[in-house]
Amino acid sequence: MINVAVIGSGTMGNGIAHVFAQHGFPVALIDISQPALDKALGTIAKNLDRQVAKGSLSEEDKTATVGRIRTFTSIAEGVRDVQLVVEAATENVDLKLNIFRQLDEHAPQDAILASNTSSISITKIAAVTQRPDKVIGMHFMNPVPVMKLVEVIRGYATSDEVTARIMDLSRQLSKTPTEVNDYPGFVANRILMPMINEAIISLHEGVAGVEEIDTVMKLGMAHPMGPLQLADFIGLDVCLAIMRVLHDGLGNPKYAPCPLLVNMVMAGRLGVKSGEGFYSWGHGTKDLVVAERFRK
Repeated sequence: MINVAVIGSGTMGNGIAHVFAQHGFPVALIDISQPALDKALGTIAKNLDRQVAKGSLSEEDKTATVGRIRTFTSIAEGVRDVQLVVEAATENVDLKLNIFRQLDEHAPQDAILASNTSSISITKIAAVTQRPDKVIGMHFMNPVPVMKLVEVIRGYATSDEVTARIMDLSRQLSKTPTEVNDYPGFVANRILMPMINEAIISLHEGVAGVEEIDTVMKLGMAHPMGPLQLADFIGLDVCLAIMRVLHDGLGNPKYAPCPLLVNMVMAGRLGVKSGEGFYSWGHGTKDLVVAERFRK
């Protein structure tokens, strides 16, 4: 069983740590903030409790899972004896490049360095290391313990051996890995984000309201949630950042972010994380309530 390090203890990082630990892997969870690490451990414990309550996990397995996770506030200490690192920091290219420089310096030379990025070029990330053949994308879906897909992204220099190992490792996590090549947005976000952006354009141009747009996609296209609700869950700032990656990387005006999306992000209306986006999320119930600005 290999040792794994996860960089970043936010929603994606704690989910990735949870899944690896539940499947028997020793995990070093690394973040610059000890309070963030403590919060992540609390979140993992709560999510494991839900699995126990549903009967899909025993109390003993929960205890063993938590026991496999150690926390560190230093990258150098956390990656000292690992064979795989999965970076799950904020979707910011400069931050990720800096992290990978540190990982390349401190992780064992044979360690694979993976990024959970949803849109940033794996080839660009790999270029700041001395081991581009061992750099790969491992794009997990949110919520990580539930969603089955891992989008495995090959950079320009990623070796066949490393790709095969990550595909196999993903299967060991009871996930379904899908290999894709390194182009802006990969597959998931190259298809998803323009759809979300087009939904926002439809709202912006008055084609239909928030509820109507989401209802069409849920009932007409069998989507579990509408694109505007999904955008709120993802975070409108993240949606905007990915649209800009697509627009810059592909140079096609069809990927230009909707002005309404840009304005909402500038105004701090980011969706669930800020309490309001296309819907209002601060009312304490699970009912969908359209944000006041978009009510008819």
